[in-house]
Amino acid sequence: MKRTIIDASNLELEETVVSIKRVTKVVKGGRNMRFAALVVVGDKNGHVGAGLGKAAEIPEAIRKGKEDAIKHLVKVPMDENGSIPHDFIGKFGSASVLLKTSPEGTGIIAGGPSRAVLDLAGYKNIRSKCLGSNNKQNVVLATIEGLTKLKTPEEVAKLRGKTVEELLG
Repeated sequence: MKRTIIDASNLELEETVVSIKRVTKVVKGGRNMRFAALVVVGDKNGHVGAGLGKAAEIPEAIRKGKEDAIKHLVKVPMDENGSIPHDFIGKFGSASVLLKTSPEGTGIIAGGPSRAVLDLAGYKNIRSKCLGSNNKQNVVLATIEGLTKLKTPEEVAKLRGKTVEELLG
């Protein structure tokens, strides 16, 4: 998968904490409690990323998750009415997320983990459905995977050696 590094210094990023899990490790002296935070960041203008942070305290886990998410920012395509160029199924692990284009006025119709990604990416009209596993981390990563694999009409026309007008008819 091609990854382009995005400079996040000039972006106004918002963050959403998708989940916080308490993780316990049993050791000889008792139990060690730690926290894992799944954080999604985006600028609501076509850039989105997700990261996982682990620490002994919740705020530290969230901070680490945000830093990880900023490192994994990706650019996603958007059409003129705030939807995706075409339908697609994003897959990560056993989680699959169906992403469908929608007309103006639909809004974001999506489950919790998927909604956070789509909202912070800046989509206005889109439908999504989780298929297979509904593990929050895998659903978030499947949604981002699906969005990065989308192709704009200009990219498809260039690959086929045609103009956008010939492609769309």
